[in-house]
Amino acid sequence: MPTLVRKSLGEYRRALIGWTVGLCAFLTMYISIYAGFMDDPEAFSAQAVAKYPGAFRDLMGGMSDIATGRGYLQAVAYQLLGPLLFTMCAAILGNRAIAGPEENKTLELTLTLPIDRRRLLLERWAALALGLLIVAVVTLAVATVAASAADMNVPFGKILAAHTGLFLLVLFFGTLTLCVGAASGRRQVALAVTGVWGVAGYIVETMGRNVDAISWLRWISPSHYYLDGRPLYEGWPYGDYLVLLGATAVLLMTALLAFERRDVGV
Repeated sequence: MPTLVRKSLGEYRRALIGWTVGLCAFLTMYISIYAGFMDDPEAFSAQAVAKYPGAFRDLMGGMSDIATGRGYLQAVAYQLLGPLLFTMCAAILGNRAIAGPEENKTLELTLTLPIDRRRLLLERWAALALGLLIVAVVTLAVATVAASAADMNVPFGKILAAHTGLFLLVLFFGTLTLCVGAASGRRQVALAVTGVWGVAGYIVETMGRNVDAISWLRWISPSHYYLDGRPLYEGWPYGDYLVLLGATAVLLMTALLAFERRDVGV
């Protein structure tokens, strides 16, 4: 493993441990509640769900089958809260790649070493991707065990497909944060861009299915390529996942070009 990747993972260690523990606790707690819900199935019947405001149901993925194991797992783990928390983790790590060290006045010292900017950024990004992959693998194991213990009857292959999509989504947003940070050198700017795109994209994807005025915007929402294929139900939406990978590659190339040409005071 390249030295800079290993060093970056060491810097991310505490954050990775904290986010992994937090996400695992979140998944375990919410998935374990499913058994209690099933003791009162009438509370989640179609008639009961229809009482919720339509906008709320849209944001939570419709909730039409939340009384089933697959529908409940989608709603609590893979629809809103799970991606939101994991994206926050990715954005924080993405900010530590370039923008954080630059604002802390340590990036200039790193660039005085015999390492060019392209290698620096690529190895920082590799550490980001590996860190997120570690979190994804651990949380996948926890989600699988918790779902099995709760008798949700969701095949592992479908959970793996959904979790892979979640990883690709957060990798996109982590790369976006890195890209904006590499172009601007400002953590707050990078977080703002990621936050706005992430929240707006999710709202457009979920509510745009029923609102014609914004439905065309779904195609520029990263959430569309994560949610539209319904991996927890339908399996692997390979085309959508390739779009997420391609968009991530474009962001990485943009970050390289911007960082190589920008004056960082060296």
